[in-house]
Amino acid sequence: MKKIISIIFLLFLFQNVNAQSKIIGTITNENNQPLIGTSIFVPALNIGVITDSRGKFIFDDLPNGKIKLKISYMGYNTKLLNLSLPLANNELNIKLSRAIIETEEVVVSGGYLSSQHENAVKIDVVKKEKITLSGTPNFMEAITSVSGVDMISKGQGVAKPVIRGLSMNDVLVLNNGVRVENYQYSENHPLGIDGSSVNQIEIIKGPASLLYGSDAIGGVINFIKENPAPKNKIVGKLGTQFHSNTLGIVSSLGIKGASKNLFGGINFSVKSNEDYLQGGGAFAPNTRFNEITFSASTGYMGKVGNFKLYYDFFKQKLGMLVPPVKKTINERGRENQIWFQDLAHHLLTFQSSIYLGDYKWNTTIALQQALRKLNTMPDITAIEMRLNTLTYETKFNYSSNKNLDYIVGLQGMLQNNRNMNNRANRILPDADINNIGFLGMIQYSLLKKLKLQGGIRYDISNTKTYALGLEGTENYHTPLDKNFTNFSASVGATYYPNHFLILRANLAKAFRTPNLSELTSNGVHGNRYEVGNVNLAPQNAFETDFSLHLHGALVSFDFALFYNQINDYIFLLPTEKTSSSGFNIYQFSQTNAALYGGETGFHIHPKSAKWLHFKTSYSMVVGKQTSGDFLPFIPAHKLKYEIMVKQKSFGFIDKPQIKLSAITTFKQSKPSPFETATDGYTIVNLGFVGNILFGNTITTLGISVNNLFDTQYYDHLSTLKNMGYYNSGRNISVSISIPLNLK
Repeated sequence: MKKIISIIFLLFLFQNVNAQSKIIGTITNENNQPLIGTSIFVPALNIGVITDSRGKFIFDDLPNGKIKLKISYMGYNTKLLNLSLPLANNELNIKLSRAIIETEEVVVSGGYLSSQHENAVKIDVVKKEKITLSGTPNFMEAITSVSGVDMISKGQGVAKPVIRGLSMNDVLVLNNGVRVENYQYSENHPLGIDGSSVNQIEIIKGPASLLYGSDAIGGVINFIKENPAPKNKIVGKLGTQFHSNTLGIVSSLGIKGASKNLFGGINFSVKSNEDYLQGGGAFAPNTRFNEITFSASTGYMGKVGNFKLYYDFFKQKLGMLVPPVKKTINERGRENQIWFQDLAHHLLTFQSSIYLGDYKWNTTIALQQALRKLNTMPDITAIEMRLNTLTYETKFNYSSNKNLDYIVGLQGMLQNNRNMNNRANRILPDADINNIGFLGMIQYSLLKKLKLQGGIRYDISNTKTYALGLEGTENYHTPLDKNFTNFSASVGATYYPNHFLILRANLAKAFRTPNLSELTSNGVHGNRYEVGNVNLAPQNAFETDFSLHLHGALVSFDFALFYNQINDYIFLLPTEKTSSSGFNIYQFSQTNAALYGGETGFHIHPKSAKWLHFKTSYSMVVGKQTSGDFLPFIPAHKLKYEIMVKQKSFGFIDKPQIKLSAITTFKQSKPSPFETATDGYTIVNLGFVGNILFGNTITTLGISVNNLFDTQYYDHLSTLKNMGYYNSGRNISVSISIPLNLK
């Protein structure tokens, strides 16, 4: 029977791969002028071309069936075309309209390749340009421009995302669709993502366990890699940045190329930063950090689909501002000498997309290794651990007609943690973890005005640990063997009453399995002694959210409300006990809790002033236990506003932009029992970006001034607040990006 099924599948495959189509097209603007250099990309096949001097492009050897074309040109609205090949007429004539308000982006994190407006859950996008020109030594801060998204910081080297009040274990971070596993449990650990090879960041606000399993209970942040080079092109980029606050230097180089069927590329970057200066000028000792990152990619784009191989390496030495360094480090520096983390993360990813007419089969297999050392002195390593992880995912997507899509698949993870070289501190035991989940989704479009999405998922997880230490002593780890099962479900709708208005509603049930740290931690972690809890149950969230989006030619408006009920919410609770070494003991505990709030914002482009943009947004979230106490790490309410001036050209500068922005953070007067209230503040930022032509090379120049008035302030989510250190003061950033057209 298996042989018969295999033969039928191979015959079906052979039939599809030998049916080929060709597309010829022309891209113009509203005035029928050709748009030279427009990008036309087929995401499912991972191939792209650009238009020539006449605005023309050509694709050949495309498989028959349903495909999507993404058409994008800077300053114009991106189009996503749904085509069924072969076409009656293989020639496309496409007009792009100017994007006065931000263009709608194409996203992949919602399960389906679609535009932002087509998802029942809104997906926010931060483009590469905003990442590069965020004006901060930590590129992760770029995501905080999205309303409802904040970050927990420990100086400039560590930033953990917060989405609608949930953070760390409750927010899943993906590197090009692969979950990042690098001891991300704590606010002391960085994410380990290389920003130089990122094209855009996609952010799902709200439960996404249906698609991604445990840890996506609060949302997902997906760092999407750059597209391959256009066919028969070799291109590159050279970039550099300087930050005055940390005397930070960033250098990066990227080169990529593609033939008809093959593509590849490399990216390399180096960062070096001294201790940051607080508002007012005093330095924060041992907040220095140094990074080296390298990434490479290669792949084959053929008649069946595409096969891609990625390698990412992240190396960081990160200083830690802990009590012992306050008296030891008396002057600024950039070399890590005492109390620093020595981190290395390797990620090898294989991805394939096989296109079989109305069927698409996507597979991702990833191997990653995270090495973590804590050095209290240059030659003394107190902690050394290694985390090996294998993740796998396979999904079948079937479109039975233009209105109905199905996805079925499975995801899994095999993981082991090992303590290395018998170091003095071993806060986590050796462990083996095995997870697997089965999912099904359906999407149905009705009368072009209503789109319904829904699905269900079932997960099985096992965590097995081994005894560590001497039984009867304070830091003994009891062996553990625990099984967890859970299910996730979601149902949502997107309704288009007219061309300008979009209404969304979504109901979701999500879960998160207790992680290794929460179950078994037993030892000093930063400034505290953490104790795990083997009796923890999985968190279960039930969220309802509603959003409205109004999009006109000169104005856009967004409004969203959410209510997230979390049963068995896991958090770290201080006790009245102290360890034998004098550290306060914190233990993981559970309670029922609720988080609720919303975001609203609008963007105006006055008709009488085509060069002027005004944008503002307001976000709020309240996190509360059923006991009446408030949850920890809940951001204060924030008001963000900006004025931007854009011109086609100014003198020798092409497409200059000047932006004056500010963030008003209100007083956080509802802290958790072991936090203190935090006063409000306003921070003003100023930025400029423009293109300068040198010969045939267009160089992008960016200048940013963050915290223009060098304000002294504490952010409620800064873990250095309790030690009396303000957030970063004024920072002047200069960035230069030079494209390299090698062939």
